[in-house]
Amino acid sequence: MTALRFLGPEPAAADHLPRPLSPAVRAGDFVYVSGQVPVDAQGHIVGDGIEVQTRQVFVSLEAALALAGATLADVCKATVWLEDARDFGAFNRVYMGYFPGGKPARSTVESRLMIPAKVEIDVVAYRPLD
Repeated sequence: MTALRFLGPEPAAADHLPRPLSPAVRAGDFVYVSGQVPVDAQGHIVGDGIEVQTRQVFVSLEAALALAGATLADVCKATVWLEDARDFGAFNRVYMGYFPGGKPARSTVESRLMIPAKVEIDVVAYRPLD
């Protein structure tokens, strides 16, 4: 059995408080990426619209996946939290651009997020070890 590998540094947060999580964890051939929110390298929220925030989340997802040698093409499941269900259509237009081939399984819910952001996404990827 392959041991868990906790990948990446603790995420930056604007309040400078520690976040007890890893950006990604490799468990054998699977990569679990923690929920990503639309923040920059200093932990500040980027943009105020759903489209800009969704693009920033995907920048963070790609970076977290890369820690395990994976890409968005390896994603098999996504979970999405939207702050406002009325953003669903605009969110989907951006989201579809990141998965032009096979579409991962997905769950999407409306939820109040822990920070004043419009979207959070976590993913599971399947990327066999070499």
